[in-house]
Amino acid sequence: MSQKKIPQSMVTLIEKVKAHFADDIKLQKMFENCFTNTYETTIKEKEDGTTFVITGDIPAMWLRDSAAQVRPYLLLAESDEKMASLIEGVIKTQLNFILHDPYANAFNEEPNGNCYHQDRTKMTPLLWERKYEIDSLCYPIQLSYLLWKATGKTSHFNDTFKRAVDKIIEVWKTEQNHETDSDYYFERDNCAPSDTLTRDGKGSLVSYTGMTWSGFRPSDDACQYGYLIPANMFAVVVLKYLVEIAETVLNDEDLKETALQLATEIDNGIQKYGKVEHPVYGTIYAYETDGLGNYNLMDDANVPSLLSLPYLGYCDINDPIYLNTRNFILSNENPYYYEGAVAKGIGSPHTPDQYIWHISLAIQGMTANTDAEKARIQELFKETDADTNLMHEGFHVDDPHQFTRPWFSWANSMFSEFLLSQMNLLVKGSPLAK
Repeated sequence: MSQKKIPQSMVTLIEKVKAHFADDIKLQKMFENCFTNTYETTIKEKEDGTTFVITGDIPAMWLRDSAAQVRPYLLLAESDEKMASLIEGVIKTQLNFILHDPYANAFNEEPNGNCYHQDRTKMTPLLWERKYEIDSLCYPIQLSYLLWKATGKTSHFNDTFKRAVDKIIEVWKTEQNHETDSDYYFERDNCAPSDTLTRDGKGSLVSYTGMTWSGFRPSDDACQYGYLIPANMFAVVVLKYLVEIAETVLNDEDLKETALQLATEIDNGIQKYGKVEHPVYGTIYAYETDGLGNYNLMDDANVPSLLSLPYLGYCDINDPIYLNTRNFILSNENPYYYEGAVAKGIGSPHTPDQYIWHISLAIQGMTANTDAEKARIQELFKETDADTNLMHEGFHVDDPHQFTRPWFSWANSMFSEFLLSQMNLLVKGSPLAK
């Protein structure tokens, strides 16, 4: 691990957490390792004021992961101007990437032509991968909003921000009419079906719903049906952030009205097409639909997920449909819910059968409405780190020493955020802080 010197604000918070969990040496060690991991091993501050963030064991920057990786550091940014500037640098990088190609999910530090695979899509040398995912465009808006709320900074709401936001809205409007208006396609040879889109890269057939189409999930797996409900919900949340930014900071009536109208159209589509009557759990949200009567009932570990809706700010923790949905996805009715000798929780088709994700455990803990469930999740983290004092992508429910990705910064940050939430240390402006 790097010997990069961590800032005093980080040292102070680590000591505060250690003092709170004074009787639990294991938790102290896990938090120190996980909280510093992103800063020490994945962040590169550049001379032009931008910040490049690799995801961990892959040398590329994901729009989604990079926002989630630095999110817990917003607590430091409240009083540490250098940390605030570092996070602003992440936002600058993200916005520049969006302006380069809003359909790409992961980027190289330089336009060096490195890529995950030689895919059939509109690639450039700067792109690591060009899987279009709604959440890739949501996360930079969310991070921009939360930086403002945490620090009062508005310098990142500049012309670049405005142009990137215009591009995001343009894409989301285009993808409301994916069949007729979109020229996006993606095909990959010699791969699992989840790594490519059907119909010459167009994806499965959809009809208009008001929602916006997504090619891929936040797992980077292909959507079975093109309207990914939790991602559309996330889009509604960040569009409402844009309404507030436009009104309070930018004094931009056009942006305010455009964002509000689009949020309304998407949300109406969610409410009309995104719910299903389940014989056991009642009215629940589907994970995906196509507007043609087909539904995919499941949840995935990656965020945005149905489990994460109160964390994202789409609904309250006690919302009746959310609670029904939560009961469904934390049951064997969800094909990616696993129970084993050591752990139970939500995994993903992205990883092997019977593998639970630490990210989904963190979300389950932060959205739990009982102290008992939160405490159980806290103990589960201690039991499933494979004695590494770090988090992983997925681990086997019977043997946590079988895991994927030994170096996965997003999971480390999510664990850190969960443990901080146990101390009621929540990022200002985040939904759970209200």
